[in-house]
Amino acid sequence: MACRLTLSSSRRKWAGRSASNGQNVSTTPVEKKVKRQPLNPERIAAVALALADKNGLDGLSFRNLAKALGCEAMSLYHYYPSKAHLLDAMVVICLDELVFAPASQHWTERMRHVAWIYRAMALRHPGFFPFMAVYRMNSMRGLAVLNEVLKVFEATGSDVEMRATHFRTFGYYLAGACLDETIGYAKGPSAAEPVSGDIAAREFPSIMTVGKFFGAAHHARIFGAGLETLIGQIERDVDLQKSHAKSATP
Repeated sequence: MACRLTLSSSRRKWAGRSASNGQNVSTTPVEKKVKRQPLNPERIAAVALALADKNGLDGLSFRNLAKALGCEAMSLYHYYPSKAHLLDAMVVICLDELVFAPASQHWTERMRHVAWIYRAMALRHPGFFPFMAVYRMNSMRGLAVLNEVLKVFEATGSDVEMRATHFRTFGYYLAGACLDETIGYAKGPSAAEPVSGDIAAREFPSIMTVGKFFGAAHHARIFGAGLETLIGQIERDVDLQKSHAKSATP
């Protein structure tokens, strides 16, 4: 008991002395306030795009976006009245990454450039690209980008119908290739009871022989090969049409 009294007295004496010297003897942790970054439309859309790329668009909600931004979900509606408006802003970020080649370049080089920058954009945003692939591009920014791409096809000198055909074919190739590389076959739904590798090698040798070339290490090379095949055919179509037009001229 004496020991306890002595210790208690000593503590009181030490505490009093410290207080008299003006020292802070509080053992309560001091919480540092983290300064929140101000909200603005650009920051909100950028964080939303990062979340979509990481978790997929299905995992994007105003609630988890607000958590990532350190704010209340209702605050976001001040900048984006609906998720559709937010998605439009995310699309603009992706479209702004597409920097077109100068019109002074030959149309084949400009066409190659469009394909490669579009693929690069898709690979930077794998979680959001499936939405981009089917987005109607009927906003002002979307229509401006489509118009720039169509100027490349106008530069071929072909007629309107051929330009439309080539433009659509080009779009099919880009969308399909980019979807395959971002969320495609290798990441798609699987059979409930998939065939084992041993059985597949024995029963389906044609598939297994070429399968080793379907990995990501070969994507760029195969994309380039398909692109050159497509552009080569467009060149032949254009030359043939011009040849026919010349021969038909009296």
